Amino acid sequence: MEILVPNSAIRNLVREDKVHQIYSSMQSGQEKYGMQTFNKSLMSLYQRKLITLETALVRSSNADELQNMIDRASPSAGECTGSPHAPARR
Repeated sequence: MEILVPNSAIRNLVREDKVHQIYSSMQSGQEKYGMQTFNKSLMSLYQRKLITLETALVRSSNADELQNMIDRASPSAGECTGSPHAPARR
């Protein structure tokens, strides 16, 4: 799931037709405003062992970013460094 809180910064981006900047605002507003990107949600599901790495990467619209997030969170957790369609190694 993705959560966007329409705070003043988000409203301003929409008003100024800078919607391409909304994703980075969501990333920076995750802690303060409770926003959540889809990749953050996928990473959480993977870390809680509710989905496999392969499933997370296939479902992500930006698999490279997700893989980097997982690698940064836990270097041993990023088992798959190849194609997002490659099976996770166990």
